[in-house]
Amino acid sequence: MNNFLFYLAEFFSRPPGFYLLLASMAVCSVFAVYGFVGVTTYYLSVMAIVLTGVVLVQNYRDTAAMQAKLDEIVVALKQARNEVVGLEHAAPEKIKEAVAKIEREANGEVNSIAK
Repeated sequence: MNNFLFYLAEFFSRPPGFYLLLASMAVCSVFAVYGFVGVTTYYLSVMAIVLTGVVLVQNYRDTAAMQAKLDEIVVALKQARNEVVGLEHAAPEKIKEAVAKIEREANGEVNSIAK
């Protein structure tokens, strides 16, 4: 199922998928003129929900790839601290705490994130 969702996300995030959505909208508009308002509304509502899901899946992929790249940079830099690798999986409070420590260190208030 994941591969299918990723395929849909990839397809609808490119011009051919967008053109298909525009064509579907045009066809629904024609059906609405001939009295099929209920079917048209249902179809467009389902497509809006599917498109929202597709955007979320594509955003997940992009964010995960970006995070992996950033983690690689942190690990590769000798002076970087590896404690921040994987922080995106922590609870929001833990993330806020780590960001606050990093900001304090950037301002010269703390010598290390471990403090």
